[in-house]
Amino acid sequence: MKHAKTAEFKWYQKQVVINAKTLAKGLMDLGYKVVTGGTDCHIVHVDLKKSPVKLSGAKAELILERVHISCNKNTVPGDKSALNPSGVRFGTPALTTRGFGTEEMDNVVSYINSALLLASEIQEASGPKLVDFKAALGKPEWQAKVLTIRNSINNFAVKFRLPGQEVL
Repeated sequence: MKHAKTAEFKWYQKQVVINAKTLAKGLMDLGYKVVTGGTDCHIVHVDLKKSPVKLSGAKAELILERVHISCNKNTVPGDKSALNPSGVRFGTPALTTRGFGTEEMDNVVSYINSALLLASEIQEASGPKLVDFKAALGKPEWQAKVLTIRNSINNFAVKFRLPGQEVL
């Protein structure tokens, strides 16, 4: 609790929220539906069934993890089953800890969009079933595209320190 009283911690918490607002706005500007119409905290919850890509939360989570973007599939209002969620949830504390600001969050929006658009392409080829999507994702032509996005993200992220490590 002593740390929470420091000016540094207060600045950090404000930046976490600013980064989340930037992420939410960037995604909404691209046509994605943020469940709450924005955010006032560290979480951005996206409804993919009302977004340009029309993916399930499981497919979005899978492609984003493959390109090294961490998220969680999540239910959204109107979902019929928690076993098949239509949303994903992003948080900004880890990125803020690494030194990301609003400019970097704009890059994150672009990376998320690129991965989700790729997933939409894969879904068009594979059909609606998750098992078929996973199988298609393993094909060399899709793996190459995933690797291109992942390498771009890794080249960007390496400029930001992990806690306890020096910047390269």
